[in-house]
Amino acid sequence: MSQSHSETTPLHTLNPLKRFSDRAEDYVKYRPSYPTDVIHIILEGLDKKSQIFAADIGAGTGISSRLLAERGVNVIAIEPNAAMREAAEPHPLVEFRDGTAEFTKLGDKSVDLVTCFQAFHWFNPEPTLLEFHRILKPSGRLAVVWNNRDKEDTLTAEYSRIVREASNNHPAESRMQSVEPLLATPHFINIGEYTFTYRQQLDLTGLIGRAKSVSYLPNEALADNKFINNFQELYQRFCDENGFVYLVYRTSVHLAEAIN
Repeated sequence: MSQSHSETTPLHTLNPLKRFSDRAEDYVKYRPSYPTDVIHIILEGLDKKSQIFAADIGAGTGISSRLLAERGVNVIAIEPNAAMREAAEPHPLVEFRDGTAEFTKLGDKSVDLVTCFQAFHWFNPEPTLLEFHRILKPSGRLAVVWNNRDKEDTLTAEYSRIVREASNNHPAESRMQSVEPLLATPHFINIGEYTFTYRQQLDLTGLIGRAKSVSYLPNEALADNKFINNFQELYQRFCDENGFVYLVYRTSVHLAEAIN
């Protein structure tokens, strides 16, 4: 894939519905969570949490859905990939449903909150934002969240370099945050941005597993001895006395209000 093609290929055309099917186990074990402050800022100012109904779109294995549910929110986790839904840890306030961002199958004005954690870049933005507006109640809230790897942290930058090379410069690697459609849409107003820092503690197995959970790494790269050796060397360079390394993320949150 040429660099120019990588920079222009819409990610929603690259099989987003099935691309995680063979990564679900690693996704459950090794994907990072999100800072507590992220959930706080998303829910701040909303009515009693037990009365909030949220749609978590592209919910994956339910990492973000459970974080919301742990605050008392009723969550409908929309996830099109059956392997990811089946791998999810259950929670009494989380209901998984088959659906896509462009066609959630939810009713008009049926939820108070729509969230997208680490998923919005895989959606077709125009029909997605129209669908979000349709299912949100008047003045309902949209939260779009990404864990962006911190390029200023040496270990995290080296990890990113290895992943980027192994992915043959896949377009998702350079465009994990694609918030521009939200900023331009006529369906949402009062868009605010917040940033938090998050550190993911990993042992060697976790460091390799975190990389293996990336959907755009080809299977042949995962089986390559060089790929594994690169992470072993990275781990030896940076592990602390307890045997851990730490990937550092700058977690971005964009909040927006649905136009009535």
